[in-house]
Amino acid sequence: MYGSYTGRGRRAAFARLTAGTAAVGALLALSGCFASPDPPDDEGRPRQQPKSRAPYWVNPDGKAAKQVVSFRKDGREKDAEALERISRQPVAEWIGVDDPEGQARGFTEAAEKADRDALLVLYNIPHRDCGQYSKGGAADGNDYRAWLGEVLKGIGDRRATVVLEPDALPHVEDGCTPEQFHEERFALLSEAVEKLKALPRTTVYLDAGNPRWITDPGRMVEPLKRAGIDKADGFALNISNYQTTKENTVYGKKLSGMVGDKPFVIDTSRNGNGPAPGKADPEAWCNPPGRALGEPPTTKTGDELIDAYLWIKRPGESDGDCKGGPAAGQWWPKYALELARNARH
Repeated sequence: MYGSYTGRGRRAAFARLTAGTAAVGALLALSGCFASPDPPDDEGRPRQQPKSRAPYWVNPDGKAAKQVVSFRKDGREKDAEALERISRQPVAEWIGVDDPEGQARGFTEAAEKADRDALLVLYNIPHRDCGQYSKGGAADGNDYRAWLGEVLKGIGDRRATVVLEPDALPHVEDGCTPEQFHEERFALLSEAVEKLKALPRTTVYLDAGNPRWITDPGRMVEPLKRAGIDKADGFALNISNYQTTKENTVYGKKLSGMVGDKPFVIDTSRNGNGPAPGKADPEAWCNPPGRALGEPPTTKTGDELIDAYLWIKRPGESDGDCKGGPAAGQWWPKYALELARNARH
Protein backbone atom coordinates (compact mmCIF):
# COMPACT_ATOMS: atom_id res chain seq x y z
CA MET A 1 0.00 0.00 0.00
CA TYR A 2 1.75 3.14 -1.15
CA GLY A 3 -0.21 5.20 1.32
CA SER A 4 -2.26 2.68 3.27
CA TYR A 5 0.29 0.48 4.92
CA THR A 6 -1.02 -1.40 7.93
CA GLY A 7 2.32 -2.50 8.99
CA ARG A 8 5.02 -1.58 5.95
CA GLY A 9 18.51 -1.84 -1.77
CA ARG A 10 21.47 -1.33 -3.28
CA ARG A 11 24.26 -2.94 -1.39
CA ALA A 12 25.89 0.44 -1.35
CA ALA A 13 28.75 0.79 -3.75
CA PHE A 14 30.32 3.00 -1.17
CA ALA A 15 32.41 1.57 1.64
CA ARG A 16 30.48 0.78 4.77
CA LEU A 17 31.66 1.50 8.25
CA THR A 18 32.62 -1.64 10.16
CA ALA A 19 29.99 -3.29 12.29
CA GLY A 20 29.98 -3.08 16.02
CA THR A 21 31.71 0.27 16.25
CA ALA A 22 28.97 1.83 18.32
CA ALA A 23 25.61 1.14 19.86
CA VAL A 24 22.52 1.49 17.71
CA GLY A 25 21.53 4.76 19.32
CA ALA A 26 24.90 6.32 18.61
CA LEU A 27 24.75 5.16 15.01
CA LEU A 28 21.37 6.73 14.53
CA ALA A 29 22.59 9.98 16.01
CA LEU A 30 25.59 9.91 13.67
CA SER A 31 23.38 9.66 10.60
CA GLY A 32 21.49 12.81 11.49
CA CYS A 33 24.44 15.05 12.32
CA PHE A 34 24.81 16.50 8.86
CA ALA A 35 26.39 19.81 7.99
CA SER A 36 24.12 22.48 6.53
CA PRO A 37 23.35 21.68 2.87
CA ASP A 38 24.45 23.92 0.04
CA PRO A 39 22.09 26.83 -0.68
CA PRO A 40 19.60 26.50 -3.55
CA ASP A 41 20.65 27.42 -7.08
CA ASP A 42 19.84 30.75 -8.72
CA GLU A 43 16.31 29.55 -9.49
CA GLY A 44 15.68 28.47 -5.90
CA ARG A 45 15.97 24.76 -6.67
CA PRO A 46 17.82 22.38 -4.34
CA ARG A 47 21.31 21.13 -5.15
CA GLN A 48 22.61 17.55 -4.87
CA GLN A 49 23.71 16.16 -1.55
CA PRO A 50 27.42 15.26 -1.21
CA LYS A 51 27.93 11.92 -2.91
CA SER A 52 29.79 10.49 0.06
CA ARG A 53 26.72 11.06 2.23
CA ALA A 54 23.86 10.13 -0.10
CA PRO A 55 24.65 9.01 -3.66
CA TYR A 56 21.02 9.31 -4.74
CA TRP A 57 19.61 11.98 -7.02
CA VAL A 58 17.79 14.99 -5.59
CA ASN A 59 14.99 15.98 -7.96
CA PRO A 60 15.28 19.78 -8.27
CA ASP A 61 11.73 19.91 -9.63
CA GLY A 62 10.08 17.67 -7.04
CA LYS A 63 6.79 18.55 -5.38
CA ALA A 64 8.44 19.79 -2.20
CA ALA A 65 10.90 21.93 -4.19
CA LYS A 66 8.08 23.53 -6.16
CA GLN A 67 6.19 24.17 -2.94
CA VAL A 68 9.21 25.93 -1.46
CA VAL A 69 9.32 28.27 -4.45
CA SER A 70 5.58 28.89 -4.16
CA PHE A 71 5.83 29.68 -0.44
CA ARG A 72 8.59 32.19 -1.09
CA LYS A 73 6.55 33.91 -3.80
CA ASP A 74 3.75 34.24 -1.26
CA GLY A 75 6.08 35.67 1.38
CA ARG A 76 5.91 32.54 3.57
CA GLU A 77 9.63 32.40 4.26
CA LYS A 78 9.40 30.36 7.48
CA ASP A 79 7.25 27.74 5.76
CA ALA A 80 9.70 27.64 2.84
CA GLU A 81 12.64 27.14 5.20
CA ALA A 82 10.84 24.33 7.02
CA LEU A 83 9.94 22.55 3.81
CA GLU A 84 13.53 22.67 2.58
CA ARG A 85 14.14 19.84 5.04
CA ILE A 86 12.27 17.72 2.50
CA SER A 87 13.14 19.37 -0.80
CA ARG A 88 16.90 19.12 -0.25
CA GLN A 89 16.87 15.35 0.28
CA PRO A 90 16.80 12.56 -2.31
CA VAL A 91 13.43 10.82 -2.32
CA ALA A 92 12.26 7.85 -4.36
CA GLU A 93 10.47 8.25 -7.68
CA TRP A 94 7.51 5.88 -8.04
CA ILE A 95 7.13 4.59 -11.60
CA GLY A 96 3.53 4.74 -12.77
CA VAL A 97 1.62 3.14 -15.61
CA ASP A 98 1.73 6.09 -17.99
CA ASP A 99 4.85 5.83 -20.15
CA PRO A 100 6.95 3.74 -17.75
CA GLU A 101 9.84 3.70 -20.20
CA GLY A 102 9.83 7.47 -20.46
CA GLN A 103 9.61 7.91 -16.70
CA ALA A 104 12.44 5.50 -15.98
CA ARG A 105 14.60 7.00 -18.70
CA GLY A 106 13.91 10.55 -17.57
CA PHE A 107 14.80 9.92 -13.95
CA THR A 108 17.90 7.83 -14.68
CA GLU A 109 19.21 10.24 -17.29
CA ALA A 110 18.75 13.20 -14.94
CA ALA A 111 20.51 11.27 -12.18
CA GLU A 112 23.35 10.29 -14.50
CA LYS A 113 23.81 13.90 -15.57
CA ALA A 114 24.19 14.85 -11.90
CA ASP A 115 26.54 11.88 -11.31
CA ARG A 116 24.09 10.29 -8.91
CA ASP A 117 22.02 7.11 -8.70
CA ALA A 118 18.30 7.14 -9.46
CA LEU A 119 16.17 5.78 -6.60
CA LEU A 120 13.07 4.11 -8.07
CA VAL A 121 10.05 2.23 -6.72
CA LEU A 122 8.18 -0.27 -8.89
CA TYR A 123 4.59 -0.56 -7.68
CA ASN A 124 2.30 -2.18 -10.21
CA ILE A 125 1.83 -5.79 -9.11
CA PRO A 126 -1.58 -7.30 -10.05
CA HIS A 127 -4.18 -7.14 -7.23
CA ARG A 128 -2.19 -4.37 -5.56
CA ASP A 129 -3.11 -3.29 -2.03
CA CYS A 130 -5.99 -5.76 -1.76
CA GLY A 131 -8.44 -3.19 -3.10
CA GLN A 132 -7.70 -0.60 -0.43
CA TYR A 133 -6.61 3.05 -0.81
CA SER A 134 -3.82 2.25 -3.27
CA LYS A 135 -5.69 -0.43 -5.20
CA GLY A 136 -4.86 -1.02 -8.82
CA GLY A 137 -1.85 -2.53 -10.50
CA ALA A 138 -1.42 -4.45 -13.71
CA ALA A 139 -4.44 -6.30 -15.10
CA ASP A 140 -2.63 -9.65 -15.08
CA GLY A 141 0.79 -11.25 -15.26
CA ASN A 142 1.31 -10.58 -18.94
CA ASP A 143 0.37 -6.94 -18.49
CA TYR A 144 2.87 -6.69 -15.63
CA ARG A 145 5.63 -8.28 -17.70
CA ALA A 146 5.00 -5.82 -20.53
CA TRP A 147 5.09 -2.89 -18.10
CA LEU A 148 8.30 -4.16 -16.52
CA GLY A 149 9.85 -4.54 -19.95
CA GLU A 150 9.25 -0.85 -20.58
CA VAL A 151 10.83 0.05 -17.24
CA LEU A 152 13.88 -2.06 -18.05
CA LYS A 153 14.35 -0.28 -21.36
CA GLY A 154 14.06 3.04 -19.57
CA ILE A 155 16.74 2.20 -17.00
CA GLY A 156 19.17 0.69 -19.47
CA ASP A 157 22.81 0.83 -18.42
CA ARG A 158 22.41 3.78 -16.05
CA ARG A 159 22.79 3.47 -12.27
CA ALA A 160 19.55 2.77 -10.44
CA THR A 161 18.48 1.47 -7.06
CA VAL A 162 15.08 -0.20 -7.27
CA VAL A 163 12.72 -0.97 -4.41
CA LEU A 164 10.48 -3.69 -5.76
CA GLU A 165 6.74 -3.82 -5.09
CA PRO A 166 5.93 -2.49 -1.62
CA ASP A 167 3.30 -4.64 0.16
CA ALA A 168 3.45 -7.51 -2.30
CA LEU A 169 5.05 -10.11 -0.03
CA PRO A 170 3.63 -9.02 3.36
CA HIS A 171 0.15 -9.08 1.84
CA VAL A 172 0.71 -12.65 0.79
CA GLU A 173 1.84 -13.61 4.26
CA ASP A 174 -0.94 -11.80 6.14
CA GLY A 175 -3.61 -13.36 3.91
CA CYS A 176 -4.86 -10.09 2.45
CA THR A 177 -4.00 -11.18 -1.09
CA PRO A 178 -6.24 -14.15 -2.04
CA GLU A 179 -4.39 -17.46 -2.19
CA GLN A 180 -5.18 -18.06 -5.85
CA PHE A 181 -2.88 -15.15 -6.74
CA HIS A 182 0.12 -16.20 -4.63
CA GLU A 183 1.90 -18.39 -7.16
CA GLU A 184 1.64 -15.77 -9.87
CA ARG A 185 2.95 -13.09 -7.51
CA PHE A 186 6.01 -15.09 -6.52
CA ALA A 187 6.73 -15.85 -10.16
CA LEU A 188 6.38 -12.20 -11.23
CA LEU A 189 8.60 -10.93 -8.43
CA SER A 190 11.25 -13.55 -9.08
CA GLU A 191 11.25 -12.72 -12.79
CA ALA A 192 11.46 -9.01 -11.99
CA VAL A 193 14.46 -9.50 -9.72
CA GLU A 194 16.24 -11.60 -12.35
CA LYS A 195 15.58 -9.14 -15.17
CA LEU A 196 16.50 -6.07 -13.13
CA LYS A 197 19.73 -7.70 -11.96
CA ALA A 198 20.56 -8.51 -15.58
CA LEU A 199 20.95 -4.78 -16.14
CA PRO A 200 24.58 -3.74 -15.68
CA ARG A 201 24.17 -1.17 -12.88
CA THR A 202 20.87 -1.81 -11.12
CA THR A 203 20.49 -2.75 -7.47
CA VAL A 204 17.28 -4.38 -6.19
CA TYR A 205 15.62 -4.63 -2.79
CA LEU A 206 12.47 -6.67 -2.12
CA ASP A 207 9.96 -5.25 0.35
CA ALA A 208 9.71 -7.20 3.61
CA GLY A 209 7.19 -5.13 5.56
CA ASN A 210 7.95 -3.84 9.03
CA PRO A 211 8.24 -5.11 12.62
CA ARG A 212 4.63 -4.28 13.54
CA TRP A 213 3.11 -5.92 10.48
CA ILE A 214 4.53 -9.43 10.20
CA THR A 215 5.87 -9.46 13.73
CA ASP A 216 7.76 -12.75 13.43
CA PRO A 217 10.54 -12.24 10.85
CA GLY A 218 10.67 -15.97 10.30
CA ARG A 219 7.34 -15.76 8.49
CA MET A 220 8.91 -13.59 5.79
CA VAL A 221 11.70 -16.03 4.97
CA GLU A 222 9.81 -18.33 2.61
CA PRO A 223 8.05 -15.49 0.75
CA LEU A 224 11.37 -13.70 0.24
CA LYS A 225 13.06 -16.85 -1.00
CA ARG A 226 10.28 -17.63 -3.44
CA ALA A 227 10.43 -14.04 -4.71
CA GLY A 228 14.14 -14.26 -5.47
CA ILE A 229 15.94 -12.79 -2.46
CA ASP A 230 18.98 -14.93 -3.29
CA LYS A 231 19.45 -12.93 -6.50
CA ALA A 232 18.39 -9.58 -5.07
CA ASP A 233 20.80 -7.24 -3.29
CA GLY A 234 18.71 -7.25 -0.13
CA PHE A 235 15.35 -6.26 1.33
CA ALA A 236 13.58 -3.07 2.39
CA LEU A 237 11.75 -2.31 5.63
CA ASN A 238 9.21 0.24 6.86
CA ILE A 239 8.07 1.53 3.46
CA SER A 240 5.46 4.25 3.99
CA ASN A 241 5.33 3.47 7.70
CA TYR A 242 6.36 5.06 10.96
CA GLN A 243 8.13 2.36 12.96
CA THR A 244 11.37 3.52 14.56
CA THR A 245 14.75 2.98 12.99
CA LYS A 246 15.90 1.14 16.10
CA GLU A 247 13.00 -1.33 15.93
CA ASN A 248 13.51 -1.88 12.21
CA THR A 249 17.22 -2.47 12.79
CA VAL A 250 16.59 -5.21 15.33
CA TYR A 251 13.97 -6.84 13.11
CA GLY A 252 16.09 -6.51 9.98
CA LYS A 253 19.12 -8.16 11.55
CA LYS A 254 17.05 -11.13 12.65
CA LEU A 255 15.54 -11.51 9.18
CA SER A 256 18.91 -11.03 7.50
CA GLY A 257 20.35 -13.95 9.41
CA MET A 258 17.57 -16.15 8.05
CA VAL A 259 18.08 -15.20 4.38
CA GLY A 260 21.81 -15.55 3.91
CA ASP A 261 22.90 -12.38 5.74
CA LYS A 262 21.40 -10.16 3.08
CA PRO A 263 21.69 -6.42 3.84
CA PHE A 264 18.68 -4.16 4.03
CA VAL A 265 17.51 -0.56 3.77
CA ILE A 266 15.09 1.28 6.05
CA ASP A 267 12.55 3.88 5.01
CA THR A 268 13.12 6.71 7.49
CA SER A 269 11.04 9.30 5.67
CA ARG A 270 8.40 9.72 8.39
CA ASN A 271 9.55 7.76 11.43
CA GLY A 272 11.16 10.54 13.45
CA ASN A 273 8.51 10.35 16.17
CA GLY A 274 7.71 6.69 15.67
CA PRO A 275 4.14 5.42 15.09
CA ALA A 276 1.01 7.09 16.41
CA PRO A 277 0.40 6.10 20.05
CA GLY A 278 -2.46 3.87 21.09
CA LYS A 279 -4.49 1.28 19.22
CA ALA A 280 -7.97 2.78 19.30
CA ASP A 281 -7.78 4.10 15.74
CA PRO A 282 -8.11 1.22 13.24
CA GLU A 283 -6.46 3.46 10.65
CA ALA A 284 -3.63 4.75 12.82
CA TRP A 285 -1.32 4.14 9.86
CA CYS A 286 -3.21 6.62 7.66
CA ASN A 287 -1.95 10.23 7.86
CA PRO A 288 -1.42 10.08 11.64
CA PRO A 289 -0.90 13.51 13.20
CA GLY A 290 2.22 14.46 15.13
CA ARG A 291 4.67 12.47 13.01
CA ALA A 292 8.10 13.72 11.90
CA LEU A 293 10.78 13.25 9.30
CA GLY A 294 13.33 10.63 10.33
CA GLU A 295 17.04 10.26 9.64
CA PRO A 296 18.06 11.98 6.41
CA PRO A 297 18.88 9.63 3.54
CA THR A 298 22.43 8.31 3.73
CA THR A 299 24.59 5.28 3.03
CA LYS A 300 26.67 6.08 6.12
CA THR A 301 24.59 4.07 8.54
CA GLY A 302 27.50 2.76 10.62
CA ASP A 303 26.22 -0.80 10.25
CA GLU A 304 27.48 -3.28 7.67
CA LEU A 305 24.03 -4.88 7.32
CA ILE A 306 22.17 -1.61 6.72
CA ASP A 307 22.95 -0.37 3.23
CA ALA A 308 21.10 2.91 3.61
CA TYR A 309 18.46 4.98 5.30
CA LEU A 310 16.18 6.03 2.44
CA TRP A 311 13.14 8.21 1.95
CA ILE A 312 11.12 5.71 -0.05
CA LYS A 313 7.74 7.17 0.81
CA ARG A 314 7.70 10.76 -0.45
CA PRO A 315 7.17 12.93 2.67
CA GLY A 316 4.17 15.16 2.18
CA GLU A 317 2.20 12.78 -0.03
CA SER A 318 -1.02 11.49 1.50
CA ASP A 319 -1.63 7.95 2.71
CA GLY A 320 -5.24 8.15 1.52
CA ASP A 321 -8.43 10.15 1.91
CA CYS A 322 -8.49 9.84 5.69
CA LYS A 323 -8.06 12.46 8.45
CA GLY A 324 -8.69 15.22 5.98
CA GLY A 325 -6.10 14.06 3.49
CA PRO A 326 -6.41 13.85 -0.30
CA ALA A 327 -6.21 10.60 -2.27
CA ALA A 328 -3.25 8.30 -1.72
CA GLY A 329 -0.08 9.68 -3.28
CA GLN A 330 -1.39 13.23 -3.67
CA TRP A 331 0.74 16.12 -2.43
CA TRP A 332 -0.51 17.61 0.87
CA PRO A 333 1.42 20.75 1.92
CA LYS A 334 -0.14 20.89 5.39
CA TYR A 335 1.08 17.42 6.26
CA ALA A 336 4.50 18.04 4.70
CA LEU A 337 4.96 21.10 6.91
CA GLU A 338 3.98 19.17 10.01
CA LEU A 339 6.52 16.44 9.26
CA ALA A 340 9.22 19.03 8.64
CA ARG A 341 8.49 21.17 11.69
CA ASN A 342 8.51 18.15 13.98
CA ALA A 343 11.84 16.86 12.62
CA ARG A 344 14.76 16.61 15.01
CA HIS A 345 17.46 15.98 12.39
